[in-house]
Amino acid sequence: MVVPKGTFFVSRALLQGPCNNNNLRVFVQGTIIADAGYSSAATDWITFKYVQGLSVYGGTFDGRGQSLWARKAAGRSCPTGSTPGVTVEGATITAPEDSPNTDGIHLHMSRGVSVTGSTMRTGDDCISIGQGVSNVWIENIKCGPGHGISIGSLGASPGRPVQNVTASLVVFTGTQIGFRVKTWANPYAGFVKDVTFEHATMNNVQNPIVIDQNYCPGNGNCPNKSSGIKISGVTFSDVQGTSATLVAVTLDCSRSNPYRDRTEQHQANLQRPYYWANRPANRPDTEF
Repeated sequence: MVVPKGTFFVSRALLQGPCNNNNLRVFVQGTIIADAGYSSAATDWITFKYVQGLSVYGGTFDGRGQSLWARKAAGRSCPTGSTPGVTVEGATITAPEDSPNTDGIHLHMSRGVSVTGSTMRTGDDCISIGQGVSNVWIENIKCGPGHGISIGSLGASPGRPVQNVTASLVVFTGTQIGFRVKTWANPYAGFVKDVTFEHATMNNVQNPIVIDQNYCPGNGNCPNKSSGIKISGVTFSDVQGTSATLVAVTLDCSRSNPYRDRTEQHQANLQRPYYWANRPANRPDTEF
């Protein structure tokens, strides 16, 4: 399917399988825009359902989300949103830095997903990976502003595991987070394993590397228990750049399920410009 150059309005669209072809390709050369209004009954805009081997190339999808952001900011209810074999290539996703909960791409109950050659400027995670996700390849991504690339949050309620995720060749610029795994301090069982974060550049990132198993945004009504999510086989390799804060690496593990097998850091080189400018005169220089 080809969407030619130009601007096209789509109120809602459902492309539903199953299909006989497992190599479906959508080429978007123009701009697709959504209704500027918001209805709580309309939980989806453009949906691909029961489709395998889908690839989407180029183009602009303008969700015109100002009314949705206002609804989120007011604390009102918002939409919630498994497809195997999805490819996203050459996408540009943009939302205002102060727009709440505007993940660039959110993966949930999905497997065999590839996201490459894309740029994301958002008010939340550039890419977030929720429960039940496996076999994900993320490569050549520009992220910022936003909250980086996150696995989670997991463990707020019973869920499914996350495994075999790779994020490579990512440039973070001015983000709150770089790479992160986050779980709530609840006893719900689950696991995250075989995750590789590699070949990344951090440009003035507030928290470049984070594993947080006591995740509780806003620190309100926190469960204050111990996370039942077991994390193992997480590797950070060739991560370089600058941290905007004193703490470049945060590892806050579960008391009942400490990290298993290996959580490794290879060739991490994160400088702290804030530290060098403000370090005490009697404190020696240190390196990461």
